[in-house]
Amino acid sequence: MHLVVVGHGPASHRLVEALRERDAAGTWTVTVIGEEPRTAYDRVALTTHLEGADLAYPAHGAEVSVVTGERVTAIDRAARTVTTSAGRAVGYDALVLATGSAPFVPPVEGRDLPGVFVYRTIDDLDAIRDYARDRATGAVVGGGLLGLEAARAIQGLGLRSGVVEVAPWLMPRQLDEGGGAMLRRHIEALGMAVHAGAPMERLEAGGDGAVAGIALAGGGRIDAEVVVFSAGIRPRDELARGCGLPVGERGGIVVDAACRTEDPAIWAIGECALVGGTVYGLVGPCFSMAEVVADRLLDPESTAVFEGADMSTKLKLMGVDVASFGDPFAGPDQGALGVTYTDPVAGVYKKLVVSDDAKTLLGGVLVGDAESYGTLRAYVGGNLPGAPEQMLFGGTEAAGGDLPGATVICSCNNVTAETIRGAIAAESLTDVGAVKGCTRAGTSCGSCVPLVKRILDAELTAAGIEVSKAICEHFDYSRAELFDIVRGGRVASFTQLVQEHGRGRGCDICKPAVASILASLGNGHILEGEQAALQDTNDHFLANLQRNGTYSVVPRVPGGEITPEKLIVIGEVARDFGLYTKITGGQRIDLFGARVEQLPEIWRRLVDAGFESGHAYGKALRTVKSCVGSTWCRYGVQDSAAMAIRLELRYRGLRAPHKLKSAVSGCARECAEAQSKDFGVIATENGWNLYLAGNGGMRPRHADLFASDLSDEELIRTIDRFLMFYIRTADRLQRTASWLEALDGGVGYLREVIVDDRLGICAELDAAMERHVAAYSDEWRDTLADPDRLRRFVSFVNAPQTPDPSIEFEVEREQIKPVLLPLEVK
Repeated sequence: MHLVVVGHGPASHRLVEALRERDAAGTWTVTVIGEEPRTAYDRVALTTHLEGADLAYPAHGAEVSVVTGERVTAIDRAARTVTTSAGRAVGYDALVLATGSAPFVPPVEGRDLPGVFVYRTIDDLDAIRDYARDRATGAVVGGGLLGLEAARAIQGLGLRSGVVEVAPWLMPRQLDEGGGAMLRRHIEALGMAVHAGAPMERLEAGGDGAVAGIALAGGGRIDAEVVVFSAGIRPRDELARGCGLPVGERGGIVVDAACRTEDPAIWAIGECALVGGTVYGLVGPCFSMAEVVADRLLDPESTAVFEGADMSTKLKLMGVDVASFGDPFAGPDQGALGVTYTDPVAGVYKKLVVSDDAKTLLGGVLVGDAESYGTLRAYVGGNLPGAPEQMLFGGTEAAGGDLPGATVICSCNNVTAETIRGAIAAESLTDVGAVKGCTRAGTSCGSCVPLVKRILDAELTAAGIEVSKAICEHFDYSRAELFDIVRGGRVASFTQLVQEHGRGRGCDICKPAVASILASLGNGHILEGEQAALQDTNDHFLANLQRNGTYSVVPRVPGGEITPEKLIVIGEVARDFGLYTKITGGQRIDLFGARVEQLPEIWRRLVDAGFESGHAYGKALRTVKSCVGSTWCRYGVQDSAAMAIRLELRYRGLRAPHKLKSAVSGCARECAEAQSKDFGVIATENGWNLYLAGNGGMRPRHADLFASDLSDEELIRTIDRFLMFYIRTADRLQRTASWLEALDGGVGYLREVIVDDRLGICAELDAAMERHVAAYSDEWRDTLADPDRLRRFVSFVNAPQTPDPSIEFEVEREQIKPVLLPLEVK
């Protein structure tokens, strides 16, 4: 039997692989005909092609004939043949149309001008990249998922980028108005203009005849030398039309629940298929259709059907977590209520849609923090395990073992909790990589991997098997174990670590974690060699990225104490570079609005005046806040300012799993708020009380009293050991508060370890801290002395002396503030 598959995209690739896996008898020979000059690749990750990523799927086996660069032009249903653009006729016993979709380009004036593109294939991206050279401005028409990816890609090519969306907010198919508004804030913070609710009237040409701008309805105009359309898709159904197969009124090849057309020998899957009146544009449903057709081809008696699809989605869009699940638009008319939380400062928007009795989860939207997406999506249509507000604020982490078997965990590959549990039991699986390989769960977008791991952990625990604490699939070790491997094996680089103790090339989980470990152990400057490529975003430029693409400058001011001379220098730097200045809650002066190429100039002035990095950008000690203490205050019983300065200078630059904050209060009145810090100190008549593992923020925790009436040296020794033990044993991105809560034995065990030396490691912890203190060197001073490190501080690699033209300011209260419309609207 001969199967011909027309099109070689993700759905086609999945169909062929499913057949190869299940067709042990060799029932089918397969020919795949694709019009692109390459075999199937991952369209979900299309943008990463511009970063050099290899998107190609694994090749099919030798038994599959793959034809590339050749288009099928006609189908002869009577003769059961297809004709290609090369004039060849290929016969079939079964034909599957997987022709996908084409970008929709609105019929507006100017759409055929040079400089106008679509964003669909690798060739499209190559053409955009080549044309964008020597251009300055670009815009994307369409504010959906792919449109926003395209806008980011254009910005990455060095162009001022913006988005035009006819709907009132971005991603209108996935997000409600609140979620769209929060996403807009994030995108504008990256220096992109967003024109929502702004219909496009026409494209305008410049003097060279190429596109130069977009005219908006109502008279506005956007400068754009590159215009990319990403305004939706249309099913590629021309072959079906040409051979008389039914198509939908708005396009799409009509198929039944088995994905079969009215011709029993012809099937359609993916974005070209119209199933139950719907064309599905997400990869998950397309994969499910492929699985159904594979079952039907191999077993004529099969009852496999496509029953619709979960349209939930989660992605990191321009560095922002965005998720939508269930029905996020249901309202009171449908017997639904919305529970929302908005934090404009943190850029977080969360909404749960529940039944009117608040017991059933119907859907939701998450922007800025989508950590709970996997578990929340799994509960859609079922009873909530807790109150809605608990679900919003972290009340779902333990879920996994109690999910119903029919719960779809991986919507991309339609994998249920029952399938995962069955595979774990049947194949004795013990790690996430094995579960992924056996079930396909987590192998597409990856958003379900945390929930897959929780199910695996729950199954292993129930079976009495030790649960793996592997940091990711590239290492079989937890962060704490990796710390010991690096420390004990004198590992000097990530490459050495992954070659000797891991596999693959690493990921965005293990790379920053290892970078932190190497920095904690004093392994050279963080921008030196391979270290630079591992760092988190802010560490790349030793500065905190702000909402309009500028950076903040935060010099260290130990204990908040500063001389008039240094105050004058800060004022002069702020004046000369036009920066916004603010005295912070951490008793420092922050300077905002610096362009990336200005950072070395600013820091040279500050370093020459005796300042050093305040590490506001790193997972490190931020500040040690203090009151004035006994020196000035009539209530003070100890010199809190002196102690705060001593602690800050001792622990400055100490890299940790998460940021660290501290404070010293000179009496029990607690003006420095020490009990809300990672380590806080309060003076007593007889010395110092030490409080550990507190934090403020969204989930505040009051610090625990750890020791009382300590002398200066006892205090410092105890804090030394606490910090080094935390750095050695905490998970990645784990604050001291959650670390202590998860520590078996809690405060009592911690006291046994760092005071009573139960583990016999106190001497090691003391020595580690002494090495840090002795080896400390200011990162900015070192950077200014190294021409190679300074080369990274440019807005555009291909134009080092050119400042980012998209950065604009306006004046408010006699200081600058960002203007968030970097594209000129006339």
